[in-house]
Amino acid sequence: MLSGTMEHVVKHSILYSYVLSQPLVTYVDAYPQLQNKLLTKTEQLEFGEHGESVKLLQEKLNNLDYFDADLDGEYGALTAHALKNFQADYNITINGQADEKTILALIKSEKNLYLKQIKNLSTEVYPGLTGDKVETVQHALQYFGYYKGMIDGIYGPLTKDALKLASEEHEGIKLAEAPAIKVKVKKTEKQELKDTDPLNQSQSDQKEKKAAQEEKQVKVEGINGGSIVANAHTFVGVPYVWGGTTPTGFDCSGLIQYVFSMQGIETPRTVSDIWNFAAPVESKSVGDLVFFETYKPGPSHMGIYIGNGKFIHAGESRGVEVAELSNNYWKDRYIGAKRVTQ
Repeated sequence: MLSGTMEHVVKHSILYSYVLSQPLVTYVDAYPQLQNKLLTKTEQLEFGEHGESVKLLQEKLNNLDYFDADLDGEYGALTAHALKNFQADYNITINGQADEKTILALIKSEKNLYLKQIKNLSTEVYPGLTGDKVETVQHALQYFGYYKGMIDGIYGPLTKDALKLASEEHEGIKLAEAPAIKVKVKKTEKQELKDTDPLNQSQSDQKEKKAAQEEKQVKVEGINGGSIVANAHTFVGVPYVWGGTTPTGFDCSGLIQYVFSMQGIETPRTVSDIWNFAAPVESKSVGDLVFFETYKPGPSHMGIYIGNGKFIHAGESRGVEVAELSNNYWKDRYIGAKRVTQ
C-alpha cells in the first residue's frame, strides 16, 4: 500500500480514476506519477519476466543512474544487477528482485530526485525563459501531477501555476520573477547642452531640467522574446476566425497583434503592414516573426518563431497551433524572418 502522502500526490491527476481502469501502456508515459500507483499494484517482479511493469522498473532505475541499457521490458541480468546495486545502497536485502520494499524505496528515491530538481532550479527559471532548465522543471512538476501541459521548455502561465502549487505544498521552492529589461535613455539635444554648459545652472534651469527628466522618453533595447512566445503559447487551441483579433478567435496577424499588445507593443494590423513595419534579421531568434507567401504574391501569412525550427501561428484548419518550419508546405512558402523592436 502507498502512504497517505503518495496517494495525495497521485490524485493530483484529473484522470486518476479513469486511468487506473485502462491498460497500463496507454497512459503511464503521459502521467508519470501514475506509474507508481500501477507498479505497486503489480505482483513481485522476478528474473525472466517481461512486460510494461518491467519497463517501468527499468525506467526508474535509469532515472536514478542504476540502469543504462535499453528499456526493453525484459527482466534479465542487467536489470537484476541494477536492482542489486540499488538494494546495496539502500540497505535492502540484496536479491535482485523487485519486491515491495524495493519498489517503495525506488519510488521514494525518484520522488526525492524530482523534488530536488524543482528546489534547485526554482530560483533559476522565470516567466518568459525558454530552454533545458525549464524543460527539466516541467518534467519534475509533471511527475508530481502539478504540471499538465506540454513539455516544451517554455516558462508560461501553466509552468508558473504549477510551480506556485508545488511551493505551497513543499518547503524550499521559491518563485523567481523575470529580470528587469535594461533601458537606455535617449536625451534630447537641448538636454545634452544643459548637461555640459556651466552657465545653465540657475534655479529655473534646474527646475526645467528636472521636469525634462521626468518626461524623458525611454527606449527599450529590444523585446523579451521568451515572454512573447510564452504568451502566444497560452492561446494554442483558440479557433481560427477570419479577421479575428481576440482570444475567442484569431486570424494570423490578429494573433500577432494581440500577443505583442500584451507586452505593451503596438503593431500594424495586416500581414503586409507588419512585414514593412518589422526589421529584417539574418538569423531567427525566439520571438521573431516568420512570414510565408500562401494565397497571394508577397507576405500573406505569419507566425512567431519559438525556437528549434518551430513557430506558433493561427492556421485556418486547426486554429492556433505549433508548426514545424521543416514541414514541406511551410518550407516551400517561407520568405523570411523579421523582428519587432522598440
